Amino acid sequence: MTSAQIARLFVAVDPPQEACEQLAAWARGAVRGMGLHGGRSKVSSARVLDPGLMHVTLCFLGNRPVAEIAAIEGCLEECAMGVGELSIGTPLWLPPRRPRALAVEVRDNPEGGLSALHGALVEALARASGYEQERRRYRAHVTLARLRAGPRGALGERVLPPTPALSFTPTSVVLYRSWLSPAGASYEALATRTLIPL
Repeated sequence: MTSAQIARLFVAVDPPQEACEQLAAWARGAVRGMGLHGGRSKVSSARVLDPGLMHVTLCFLGNRPVAEIAAIEGCLEECAMGVGELSIGTPLWLPPRRPRALAVEVRDNPEGGLSALHGALVEALARASGYEQERRRYRAHVTLARLRAGPRGALGERVLPPTPALSFTPTSVVLYRSWLSPAGASYEALATRTLIPL
C-alpha cells in the first residue's frame, strides 16, 4: 500500500480554546521552572504545543487505509453520545519510565460518560475497520509538551506545579488525520459529529 493510500488517524474530543490556552500557559511555566526550555542544557528540552493542537484522544487508529475513512465517519455518527462535564486532573509524564511528553489527566464524571463514549467507539471501530484497542489501559489526558533529546529518566521524580482548576463539556467528537513533519505533527479534521447532550 502506498503512502497516498493510507492515513494516520485518531478520534478525539476537544477542550474549548480558552481551556487549551490556560493549559499552554501552565505548561510554559512548568517547562521554565524545570529548566526544560532549551538553551545549552544537557537535559531534555520541551516544546509546548500550540493550544489549537490540544485534544483528548479517544482512539488512536494509526495508519489505516484511506478507503476506511467513510466507515470510520459512520462510527462517529453511531456513537455521538454526550459525555457530560470533564475536569483537568494531575500532571503526568508519559510514558512514566522514559517520558516523551508532559500531559495532564482528564477526569471523567461520576456517570462515566467519557469511558462510555470510548467503549462505544472501540466496539464500533472494531466492527467497521478491524480496529484493535491498545493493550494498555485507556488513560484520558491532554498532551501539552513534547520532550526533545536528552536524558529523561529522572524527569518523573521532578515535582510539577498544580494544574489549573478547569472543567469543560465536550460538544463534538472528531476524526482527525495526523500529518507528521520534522517541525511536529499537524492535524486535519476529517469529520465532526455533535455529541447529543446528556
